[in-house]
Amino acid sequence: MTYLLIPAIGFYLTSSACYGGFLFLQKERYQQAGFVLMLSGFAVHTAIVVAKTFTAGVIPVQNLHETLLFVAWIFAAVFLAFKIYSGLKVLGVFAAPLITLISAAAFMVPDKAAPIETSLASLWLILHVMLIFTGMAALSLAAGTGILYLIQKRNIKSKKHRFFYKRLPSLEMLDSTGYTFVIIGFSALSVGLITGFVYAHSVWGRFWSWDPKEVWSAITWLIYAALLHERLMSRWRGSRAAILAIIGFAAMLFTFLGVNFLLEGHHNEFTRW
Repeated sequence: MTYLLIPAIGFYLTSSACYGGFLFLQKERYQQAGFVLMLSGFAVHTAIVVAKTFTAGVIPVQNLHETLLFVAWIFAAVFLAFKIYSGLKVLGVFAAPLITLISAAAFMVPDKAAPIETSLASLWLILHVMLIFTGMAALSLAAGTGILYLIQKRNIKSKKHRFFYKRLPSLEMLDSTGYTFVIIGFSALSVGLITGFVYAHSVWGRFWSWDPKEVWSAITWLIYAALLHERLMSRWRGSRAAILAIIGFAAMLFTFLGVNFLLEGHHNEFTRW
């Protein structure tokens, strides 16, 4: 079933190229082609995720291959949902390559058979995984929007190198879009953590065990909580919000992968390979 990822990766890769073409050439047909190709890759990807779920009887997060596969699928779903309801077309230049990279990483990692974990069928765990990954996807898009914001601001200030000035949306649109992503991502992350605490209590008899993943999840949550607090109370906007969104994204990446490879904890079973 791993080789079924090849056409999905192919669609995602060509979608990335089309979004890149749209950014540089500003031809609407490139953006439209990028969306159709992303949707095609997502359809193939969905078939793989559904097949794995029905075969195992649990959500496919039993090893690193499946976890990356599932994360890429959630990212694609969140991006497509946003794309349908938003006018920010250029964000595909960040989202499509990221989805391609995660999917390619999933393909490269061996899909080793693992004992079926019946605990993965727990409703609390399913909600925990879905919400955490959805939050991650939204917060990743917030970081991508932040990067575009910083590029656009630099272009506006520059008198010579203004290549992206007419190719990127206004600072106000990028700022408000990034804020929307942070709200959605932070909300999903918060509820996801709560469902994780409930699941932990049902399995280990305690809500918190100072597992490295739990600690770094809390640190990541606090970064985004600080961003929202400063935005609401101190009117933080623009560059400050964009930079903090990027810092939060870096912390989130370390929480997702770095902790599992560098530190021991009971979450390591989801990324074994």
